[in-house]
Amino acid sequence: MKVTGVLPLFFPSCRRLWPDRLAGLSVTLLRATALEAAILAGHLLLYPTGLIRERHPAALPAPADGTARLPVRPAPPVVLLHGFIDNRSVFVLLRRALAQHGRQRVESLNYSPLTCDIRTAAELLGRHIEEICERTGSTRVDIVGHSLGGLIARYYAQCLGGDQRVRTLVTLGTPHSGTRVAPLADAHPIVRQMRPGSAVIEELARPAPGCRTRFVSFWSDLDSLMDPLETACLEHPDLDTHNVRVSGIGHLALPVHPAVATAIRETLDAPHPGDRITGGLTVA
Repeated sequence: MKVTGVLPLFFPSCRRLWPDRLAGLSVTLLRATALEAAILAGHLLLYPTGLIRERHPAALPAPADGTARLPVRPAPPVVLLHGFIDNRSVFVLLRRALAQHGRQRVESLNYSPLTCDIRTAAELLGRHIEEICERTGSTRVDIVGHSLGGLIARYYAQCLGGDQRVRTLVTLGTPHSGTRVAPLADAHPIVRQMRPGSAVIEELARPAPGCRTRFVSFWSDLDSLMDPLETACLEHPDLDTHNVRVSGIGHLALPVHPAVATAIRETLDAPHPGDRITGGLTVA
């Protein structure tokens, strides 16, 4: 589905200039745009809280009576990776949803908005994951990456040997094939790396035989930052990929909407690739 309508900022003037476009403006698009605006306002309020470095929970003390704990097989830690010019506060609701369903080891990484290279950010992610594995005793992690965060995590898993650590990578509105939106943003080098045909995008298109990470890409049919929309789908002959179409919400709502959070949790909980969710997801 290619979205051609855009919410006009000033209805009276736009009605005169683009009557045909307004006539085709759907209620779903209006609702999605209103939701995006509300999410943006709320996120701006929470943004300062995400600037503070995350505190890691201390290990549980041994039982006072000296009895040994029963052996458990906990799920891998979940690492949350935000998008461009953002921070970990975008995952407040998703983190809560995961914790409520047993995912107690959920961590997030802030990378600087001044980061100018996806490869550098991927190396930083790799060091962060090694620290998590050492601290938690886990050999693998799951990652949820929003927008640019998904591309950074994919580069780590696919090009830096991170598939040894990353069991499942869930991407939300990630431009896997590059996006052409907002040409003026090319002043930032990391935005240029997200363009179709960039060196990074070409690297990710190269063969990746034996990559052990499974990739699940959530893409929205109302995502205004993906141009074309299908760039948020991941297609690669050597990768274990699955694409989930989300209908009714925009880019900012992907890491926030409760229906998407439920689908992410089901994806991470699936023990086998064949158990992953299939089809699409209508959330509005």
